[in-house]
Amino acid sequence: MTKEIKESRPRPSSDEIASELKVRRRNKRILSIIGSTISVLLTVAAIVVLLATFVFPTLRIYGTSMTPTLQEGEVVVSVKGADYHTGDIIAFYYNNKILVKRVICGPGDWFNMQSDGTVYVNNVKIDEPYVSEPGFGSCDLELPYQVPDGEYFVMGDQRMSSIDSRMAQVGSVAMERIVGRVLVRVWPLDSISVVE
Repeated sequence: MTKEIKESRPRPSSDEIASELKVRRRNKRILSIIGSTISVLLTVAAIVVLLATFVFPTLRIYGTSMTPTLQEGEVVVSVKGADYHTGDIIAFYYNNKILVKRVICGPGDWFNMQSDGTVYVNNVKIDEPYVSEPGFGSCDLELPYQVPDGEYFVMGDQRMSSIDSRMAQVGSVAMERIVGRVLVRVWPLDSISVVE
């Protein structure tokens, strides 16, 4: 018969046990705090993404059709809505792109434009202080033009180069294509302002 030799470890003292328990509790608390922090950050990030996507879409401006109001490269925030008026700037889907233009008139209104670029809505000349260089631009519509129900007639502020509702390929914008009304310029930081 062989005898097994067992190594005997010294039993830890009560102070060592208390110290080890303290370390384990502290580690557990730290892990709990980290887990809670990550959970809160993920929740906040999800809320921000949902708001930016569905309530306050953020858009970068490409092109010069809204010059001088909006410049290429600026970032703007829009808000979803259901009612748009003459002078509002809206973003809308067109051929898998998002365009930004100004509302000229709404459902049922009559749009007309003179050769010098003067715009009339329902036979009344509208005031357009945002247009720096009036012009007729490209238009293949038969004028005067009545905007269909549930749609909006839009134009860029840079009238000579803007491709907008004056062209049949774009046409008036149906409500379901509208992303939202552009409210605030947020980039570049030195240009943060309300967009009018």
